[in-house]
Amino acid sequence: MIIPALDLIEGKVVRLHQGDYGQQRDYGSDPLPRLQDYEAQGASVLHLVDLTGAKDPAARQIPLLKKLLAGVSVPVQVGGGIRTAQDVEALLEAGARRVVVGSTAVKQPEEVQRWFQKYGPEAIVLALDVRIDSRNRKEVAISGWQEAAGVTLEQVIEQFSPSGLKHVLCTDISRDGTLSGSNVALYQDVSSRFPSIAFQSSGGIGSLNDISALRGSGVQGVIVGRALLEDKFTVKEAISCWQNG
Repeated sequence: MIIPALDLIEGKVVRLHQGDYGQQRDYGSDPLPRLQDYEAQGASVLHLVDLTGAKDPAARQIPLLKKLLAGVSVPVQVGGGIRTAQDVEALLEAGARRVVVGSTAVKQPEEVQRWFQKYGPEAIVLALDVRIDSRNRKEVAISGWQEAAGVTLEQVIEQFSPSGLKHVLCTDISRDGTLSGSNVALYQDVSSRFPSIAFQSSGGIGSLNDISALRGSGVQGVIVGRALLEDKFTVKEAISCWQNG
């Protein structure tokens, strides 16, 4: 499944290079027509990141998100600075199908395990961003990639498996926003190790070839952001490539 993604700062569509707010590129202030266009082209799930809320949860763009989620009819997963049960609830009430939880799952696992119990595993996506060293150790980075968490991707997945973990969005930080291709080996590795998890790949998709390369890797979703904003290909082309090669 191809999952088109938009990152939002104060209502604008943006991209950050490698998560750096200082390296922000703007793509206009028309997120709703973009999402509607992605849906019209066949996207069956959409992905939104509230970067304003990620930086300051008190400034979460709930009115905007409500408008965007009401304006499309396909499921949308939303993330950005989810730190409390109230944050999860606010996004579910705004119309999000799934809430994407990152650093908090690593910093406060017991708290996030309670969310799994309360809202169910279908309502939560764990977003795990990794730096991979020469020994293939997949170190999870947190707080907008500013710090190493001291745990590996596999350790976090094993920790949440008893809670029914189903959805994991995994980003190889070195590829994010680079349009230089996905880390196919990473996804083959984790998908074969955890066959019950629906992995979403994120980071590096710059061409249809990059999408083709992920077919057969075991991932169930491919998040595509910048490449769509820069007209490298359309959602329709991406879906066709994913389904038919």
